[in-house]
Amino acid sequence: MKKIVLGSFASLLLASCLAVGQTQAPSLPAASSQPAQQLAADTPETTVSGNTFIAPKDWSVSVKGTATILEAPEANSWIALVDVSAKSDDEALAEAWKAYKPDAKWPVKVSTDLPDRDGWSKRRNYDYLTSPNEKRDVGALVMYSGTGWTVVIFDMDEAVAEKRGGQIGVALSRLLPKGYSRESFAGKQANPLDQQRMAELASFIEQGQKETQVPGVALALVQNGKVIFADGFGVKELGATEKPDGDTLFMIASNTKALTTLMLAKLVQQHKMNWDTQVTTLYPEFKLGDAATTKSVLVKHLICACTGMPRQDLEWLFEYGKLTPDTSMQMLGTMQPTSKFGELFQYSNLMAAAAGYTGGHVLYPNMEVGAAYDKAMQTLVFDPLGMTETTFNYDKALKGDHASPASPDIDGKMAKSLMAVNYSVIPVRPAGAAWSSVDDMMKYVSMELADGKLPDGATYIPEDPLLERRKPQVYMSKDESYGMGLMVDNTYGVPVVHHGGDLIGYHSDMIWLPQQNVGAVILTNGDPGWLIRTRFRRKLLEVLFDGRPEAANLLAADAKTYYAELAADRKLLVVPADASQSAKLAKHYSNASLGNIDVSVSDGKTYFDFGEWKSEVATKKNPDGTLSFVTIVPGMSGFEFVVGSGAKKTLITRDAQHEYIFEEK
Repeated sequence: MKKIVLGSFASLLLASCLAVGQTQAPSLPAASSQPAQQLAADTPETTVSGNTFIAPKDWSVSVKGTATILEAPEANSWIALVDVSAKSDDEALAEAWKAYKPDAKWPVKVSTDLPDRDGWSKRRNYDYLTSPNEKRDVGALVMYSGTGWTVVIFDMDEAVAEKRGGQIGVALSRLLPKGYSRESFAGKQANPLDQQRMAELASFIEQGQKETQVPGVALALVQNGKVIFADGFGVKELGATEKPDGDTLFMIASNTKALTTLMLAKLVQQHKMNWDTQVTTLYPEFKLGDAATTKSVLVKHLICACTGMPRQDLEWLFEYGKLTPDTSMQMLGTMQPTSKFGELFQYSNLMAAAAGYTGGHVLYPNMEVGAAYDKAMQTLVFDPLGMTETTFNYDKALKGDHASPASPDIDGKMAKSLMAVNYSVIPVRPAGAAWSSVDDMMKYVSMELADGKLPDGATYIPEDPLLERRKPQVYMSKDESYGMGLMVDNTYGVPVVHHGGDLIGYHSDMIWLPQQNVGAVILTNGDPGWLIRTRFRRKLLEVLFDGRPEAANLLAADAKTYYAELAADRKLLVVPADASQSAKLAKHYSNASLGNIDVSVSDGKTYFDFGEWKSEVATKKNPDGTLSFVTIVPGMSGFEFVVGSGAKKTLITRDAQHEYIFEEK
């Protein structure tokens, strides 16, 4: 049960190619017929049948029969690319496991068909079931190239999978059939977004809404300096009738990051700092858990996702009632890097928050850092760009024209989201707390397309500090890089600058093609809105360049997979929670980082109250014999708490790289 929070990694390759589950403790593959070779750089390779891929730096490559095996630098983490002869996808999968790890006995939780893509047909995705205490991800993707089957087996430790996600993207984003070249739009003239093409984009969104059950979408498009569309589809609130429009406010989540780095760029323009300024010279209290990393951090590193600091979101999601901008900065002192400085893409919302608060402190050093950031954003970004409705003020946003969030309930039916948890981002607001509309966001995108010019031709910001934010700081795949709060995707031969945003019930993207002078903003008010906004990027390219019609089928498959996985998860749960198991729980639990859990039973239902938010919980028996309690409130469903086995009553929850033990209080 994966959570999507503030630009989660689910928007990257693993979300679109592999549905990963968890697996039993691994056994090593049998001895290789070709010795493993650790690579000094990203290296083009081929599978046994000649299909091409890129083996990432520092990984080892070996061949065992028909299996080409990539092993991460850490132990017990592999990706196997297996070429087999078979009559069906299921048979191909079975043959692949025999070649890679014949003693594997993990049950398939769910499998779904996927549409043709990148020269592969008959694609089918498999998700496996194991226990949370095994802390492992496993999944398989079966594909046919026209001459044979290739099976990707993903068999990795969760922590390794997260921190090396960019390298996994390097490998799998270029996995192509022998002799196949991906479609490219390089050098092509963009079509005008005329009435017919606009209708095609609108139809894509409306069909996507039906398939994903997302209540509302707002969209704006600009081409050659002219906004040609700014309106909405569906409804602003589940169960209501009023549709969103160009002025309707949504939470834009991690799209806030690019606005934050724009504020930093203005400070660079004003010579108050530069991108290579050491952060501690600007904000002396800045401190990470690792002293060497602290000294190495320059301004650009705060928001480059390249310092080795992992995601550490649970602490502000569970304890935001006690968190302030100042204490969020102090929380950085508890963070330890899990990869080398500049080595890997690791997304950190706390680091991004520090970027904004540092900028605010530079401009207004005598103010509280949160207020200083707010004022800096208003004076340097929102006011000059005419973004009159964009705000960090929740009361203002919720009293005005706004969209309300929705999420599937435990049975897959759309319901109103637990909005309370969206308040958790306020203490770390430079990372994702802004409210905006497509009209306001289009003013920002239009400025980016105009290389810093305003509509009247005046220079808002020079090109150098503006464009520095797009330069690669670290790679998320072979064709996509992360700069400073902005991603640049060259998958199809033309640069696409964008950044997604994800909070509870709110998912968005801003997109622009600098060479074609085209931009878009898409805002949604429902989980899984990230599916619509992710595939919209591909659809926009199809319409602009008469590309192969892939996006609609991909989105339809995404939606089917999403709800199939929800249904598979639902079958594992007992709702209401097993009363005999609930009776064994302590009434109160505590963890130093995540706070308290108060357990109660009402009308036969068991509830976990975290203080800031509360959820009914279900019970789930795991294959290893352990028992989990799982939150089921819409928007925050899927947080799992495993009952500990010791003499003292404990509950264990985890993210990919951290474990938190709640003890009886």
